[in-house]
Amino acid sequence: MATAPTATGPAAAKPAPRTGQTTIWLDGEWHTRETAKVSVFDHGLLYGDGVFEGIRVYGGKIFRLEEHLDRLYDSAQAIWLSIPMSKAEMTAITEEAVHRSGLGEAYIRHIVTRGVGDLGLSPKNCPRGTVIIIVDTIALWPAATYETGLRVITAGTPIPHREALSPRVKSLNYLPHIMAKSEGLVAGMDDVLMLDSVGFVAEASGCNIFVVKGNTIRTPPAYAGILRGVTRDVVIDLAREAGYTMTEEQLNRYDVYTADEVFFTGTAAEVVGIREVDGRRIGAGKPGPVTHDIAARYRAVTRG
Repeated sequence: MATAPTATGPAAAKPAPRTGQTTIWLDGEWHTRETAKVSVFDHGLLYGDGVFEGIRVYGGKIFRLEEHLDRLYDSAQAIWLSIPMSKAEMTAITEEAVHRSGLGEAYIRHIVTRGVGDLGLSPKNCPRGTVIIIVDTIALWPAATYETGLRVITAGTPIPHREALSPRVKSLNYLPHIMAKSEGLVAGMDDVLMLDSVGFVAEASGCNIFVVKGNTIRTPPAYAGILRGVTRDVVIDLAREAGYTMTEEQLNRYDVYTADEVFFTGTAAEVVGIREVDGRRIGAGKPGPVTHDIAARYRAVTRG
């Protein structure tokens, strides 16, 4: 298996030309979408045994790379997975991947799996983790949706119980969220609300949720069993800087139904307003002034 290049290695010494295409780094080698392959014995494929991160690139600059890599390494530590390179090496390769892609506006996906093993469950038969870095583009919804807002229903599929696997681990096993998302798609909705095991509002299928009432913005706390999003943390800071009363507290669907505004946040989604939840019109039935304000402030931070 090839050795990962470092900041002083070949990748850093001879920058590749900017090509404007999907670029993939897989265990020491550069690939295109067509050439990148993983083993059918990789435990990431066989068992969802691994972790990942999603990061945005704005104007050729990687947004909050350090925070995302900290979470990636923490997630790996939590599941006894050793990432076979340092954060400094991961940073250098990520920057080189963005440069090679030539994409000024891009989405980066880091994936670390348990690696190649056998058909058994035991991690001890996987001697080395597999590391993949993908640089591509992403768009969850059409641009017009950010003006009209999302239509959302509550999914019957709850988030996994936080004592089964900590929601702070961004693992490759996303099946509950995919099942919830599928419920929304079947119903003709844009996305879903997911509840926890006792009925509190947790998150969307791949986003965090915020509700607005007057000058107060609320979002579920990290201890409630949600994934603590990097975008979520940025928005919390922006809201407080803007003078809003920003609180982290448990919410139920009544809080959502009666809110003046509701919006989702996420690395891929950024900040997107909600116009309808479970058939109830939210506020004026379109993204409101607070949502627009927070979204504008987020754009200023990411593109400033």
